[in-house]
Amino acid sequence: MASKIKGIFHRKPHGPSAERQRLQKELFAFNKTVEHGFPHKPSALAYDPKLKLLAIGTQSGVIKIYGAPGVEFIGVHDGESAVWQLFFLPEQGRIISLLQDNSLHLWEVNIKDGNSVLEEVKSFSLEGRLKKISVCCLSADCKTLYMGTEGGNIYLLNVATFDMDELIIYQDVVMQKLRDSSSSFSVPDDYKVNPGPVEAIAQHPTDEEKLLIGYNRGLIVVWHPKELTAEKTFVSNQQLESLCWHRDGLRFTSAHNDGSHCVWNVSESSQPEKEPVITYGTKNSPIIDGEELNGPFPCKAINKLKYLTTKSDPFMIFSGGMPRASYGDRHCVTVMQGNNKHVVLDFTSKVIDFFTMSDVDSVYEFDEPHTLVVLAEEEIVFIDLQTEGWPVFNLPYLSSLHASAITCQQHVSNVPSELWDKITAAGEQQMASTTSQREWPMNGGKNLAELPTPHDLLMTGHEDGTVRFWDASTVSLRFLYKLSTAQAFLTDAEHADAGAGETEGEWPPFRKVGNFDPFSDDPRLGVQKIALCPISGTLLVGGTAGQVIVLNIGTEEVEKNVESFPIQIVGEQDKFVWKGHESLAVKEDPLKFAPGFQPFMVVQAQPPASITALALQSSWGLTTLGTSHGFALFDNTQKKLITAHCTLNPNDLSSTGQPMTRKRSMAKSLRASIRRLRKRRQHSGPAAGGSPKKEKAEGGASASGEGVQTTDIDADKPEGKEDSGAKASPTREMAQVERKIEARGDDTKTSMVRYLYFANTFVNDSQVATPSLWCGTNAGAVIIYVLSIPGADKRDTDAVDAIISKEIRLKHAAPVVSLVIVDSDSYPLPDPIDVQNERAKPPNMSGHSLIVCSEEQFKVFHLPSLKPTRKTKLTAHDGSKVRKVSTINFRSRSDDNHSENCISCLTNLGELAIYSIPALKKQLGFSALRKENVSGVQSLIFTSRGEGFYLLSPSELERFSLSARYFTEPMCMLELAEGMRPPPPEPEPEPEPEPAQEPEVPVDGHPIAEEAPAAEEPAAAAEEAPTAESAAPGAGGDAETEPAAGAATTTTTVVVQETDMDDPMAQGGTTVQSSSSRVTSSTTVIKTERTIISSSSSGGQRVVTTEETMVKSSGDAQTADEA
Repeated sequence: MASKIKGIFHRKPHGPSAERQRLQKELFAFNKTVEHGFPHKPSALAYDPKLKLLAIGTQSGVIKIYGAPGVEFIGVHDGESAVWQLFFLPEQGRIISLLQDNSLHLWEVNIKDGNSVLEEVKSFSLEGRLKKISVCCLSADCKTLYMGTEGGNIYLLNVATFDMDELIIYQDVVMQKLRDSSSSFSVPDDYKVNPGPVEAIAQHPTDEEKLLIGYNRGLIVVWHPKELTAEKTFVSNQQLESLCWHRDGLRFTSAHNDGSHCVWNVSESSQPEKEPVITYGTKNSPIIDGEELNGPFPCKAINKLKYLTTKSDPFMIFSGGMPRASYGDRHCVTVMQGNNKHVVLDFTSKVIDFFTMSDVDSVYEFDEPHTLVVLAEEEIVFIDLQTEGWPVFNLPYLSSLHASAITCQQHVSNVPSELWDKITAAGEQQMASTTSQREWPMNGGKNLAELPTPHDLLMTGHEDGTVRFWDASTVSLRFLYKLSTAQAFLTDAEHADAGAGETEGEWPPFRKVGNFDPFSDDPRLGVQKIALCPISGTLLVGGTAGQVIVLNIGTEEVEKNVESFPIQIVGEQDKFVWKGHESLAVKEDPLKFAPGFQPFMVVQAQPPASITALALQSSWGLTTLGTSHGFALFDNTQKKLITAHCTLNPNDLSSTGQPMTRKRSMAKSLRASIRRLRKRRQHSGPAAGGSPKKEKAEGGASASGEGVQTTDIDADKPEGKEDSGAKASPTREMAQVERKIEARGDDTKTSMVRYLYFANTFVNDSQVATPSLWCGTNAGAVIIYVLSIPGADKRDTDAVDAIISKEIRLKHAAPVVSLVIVDSDSYPLPDPIDVQNERAKPPNMSGHSLIVCSEEQFKVFHLPSLKPTRKTKLTAHDGSKVRKVSTINFRSRSDDNHSENCISCLTNLGELAIYSIPALKKQLGFSALRKENVSGVQSLIFTSRGEGFYLLSPSELERFSLSARYFTEPMCMLELAEGMRPPPPEPEPEPEPEPAQEPEVPVDGHPIAEEAPAAEEPAAAAEEAPTAESAAPGAGGDAETEPAAGAATTTTTVVVQETDMDDPMAQGGTTVQSSSSRVTSSTTVIKTERTIISSSSSGGQRVVTTEETMVKSSGDAQTADEA
């Protein structure tokens, strides 16, 4: 008895052993690896012409740098201030960022652990309203950053030290020079008083000593910063927006807020060479009420303008400038070359910035641009300026994933080469006529990652009915091919656009560019579910209006009819009234389909509710689909319906809203009453709380009604007594980890089908495995059908039979999220077609178990008895519910022969967890997403190797990995030429404290008081800083602290000179006001401290430390006197 009591109090601690923890580290590791897609809310753009790098800044303070495919760097500022401007230091691997909070940050690409990473090394901030930076310009030698401000002054930042330069171009000084030289400069007097903020700064292309300064109101000055002289002035009567030097340095072009641009000659008159040109203000005037208007018409501002020379005609490229009345809502970039080529690139979202790429150096005679890069709010577009027609490039990265809103995702690992080649070939043919064939121009850096051997395919379904295919094998999510399902249907938009078309000679000459299109032609086209068989090349696409399109991959263009097969899920006898949208009508005429996925039939569910579950079994030739009303099984080979099962309850079926009553036979009523009496006795007797018993369905439990074996699972019974099958393997989850099941309220969508699953397993007989269909619903029910499939020789003629066999009902009625059947080796049953093609090993046909994953718990049932053996609860009162579940094979990173199959799940709180199979013991848990990121939780998918994707923003996918072996992250290197990055300035050596000198002592032994010479008093009134005695810790009130006997103190008082709060160059100035000491003849220095004044002081008085010297005297000490 004593030994038993001792054993109770000396139980082994819960938790994995040290060996198990080591093995877990070999199997599992959570890492966010790379972000795919287009940065959310971009705000700045930069380009390094030497290293061929592109940088994008966002409104959340993120910087992303891209080079060749696979070369990516990311940096995140502290805080969430928006990035306003970016400036590469060419060929140095460094970039300067200007944030909305008026701070500047220097970033470097440095080598860390064999890879190049982006790191912040320095920062600087300007304070004051008038010092708000309005524009910046980096000098050609990359040594100085000119910063124009709202106050009109231009400050200079020394890039090497990242401190302010002493030289400041004050607006008052510039205006004073103009007033002093009024005879040579014809500048109106009001411009000399207040020309406005600095709007543009441009360094002379051939003479680095000259700056072109443009002020907001239209005053333009050619200025010599070192000589503080103005060479030339120009005055425009329109507000200035942008300035651009011509390559020869003899002319420049200005852009203005009225949509005009003007060319000026710096060596001739101060007047423009020609009258200002408003490109879209007069030509081809619109006709209103039968009368032609002559203009000029008000136009929007030209935000940025570039004038670029070539061996033929020059380019003029600018953003904005559209007529306000007719095209004021357009987001455009105009490209003109000479008088013959003119196009207006029309974007769907706001244009942020643009630049051009060129391969010539600065000494070459012409600019010779070959690529135009335009950054818009929702996409980035590369335009080939060397190819006729100026086509766009197909992006190897930075693709706009949300060209139409993403509605679903599906990932397929290890795609066969045959299917992969067909998809890529179809995509290349699809884009051949609209994209440039030139090599990708952004090729900076070096990708160190090896070429992937297996091909991974990511498919995204979209709101407009398209499915996009992406190469997910590397860090660069490359677009492959787009499938449009709208081609097969008659939509509302098709009727409206029947007579629409572009008119000849349209002005301005718009051309739609970019892929972003937030509008859907018909909401019924939205893709909800995708299923792909990579062996047969069969694709299923389920839509919002109950349509399932069945497609096959093809290599040649075909013309054919698309057959439509309506299926009734809710029987007509139930008098159900559908009040939603109508189904989509399939086009009756023959249609031409390009190479790629080509539809050959459409299965249309009635009522046309959204598809909620989809499964394909190619080796059996079967398709199953689920909606909120039930599910149906369809024969793809014979193109006919096999069975339909309605999951609606009587309340949902009633067309009047009143519960439907069904007549019951007397014998059936008696049987139900007897069962209720037996159940009451069991609960009230000693057997209460025993194992659950299988019972017959009580009518209305399924569409088949009679003869269906139903297993009720009681979730409220004690854990220790419930799972009798668990005694043989004591692997139950720790009690403190399990969570209490929540009470569920009435759910109006309990009939929704959540999961459909094909399996060849033991349903009725433990000796013979049969094909089966498993369905999980929102009501916590699992419905099992046994399938009879004819042999291959009779498959085209004999019918497939589906008979409902069993049904499981979870008492807590939590929605079933996933179903999986595993063999005795804990391996999920492979797809038969994978086994046939040797892509998977044949399963172990013994000891099969069903794992039911609901929102609140995981449970294991033995097959075919459906006896529960294990379970684990995941729900808590904090509202945690399982949203995504997947079975993953985790392989050890060091041992190729060891792997484990586990269940990975995601909750609505953003938590990822891994559970073992079949023990259901929690291995690890991670906090991956913010619970506020609802779209991220809903969009998350797992891959078969332990990776995953979820929406970080509407335009970005976050890629993560749960596997310690498989993860995809950037592995790249940025190689810099020798000596390209200047060495960091050496810090000034700190002065060592001078040793205390023996004071001159007269004959009488008393020291002579010495007074240090006071510094000159500053012009502004200076306040005296606190002395060492008052600033020292422990000084209390106004009482002076007397030094201890035998000690004297030497005190230095430091006064910080008050400075102009708006002048950072004057901040931190100090003067020593006085110093005095009186010590005895024999003294010993005990302590010395220096005075340190911070150079970044914001003005006024500030003392960091004061110098204090403690001395010890052998005679009587006297206190120090201050002068």
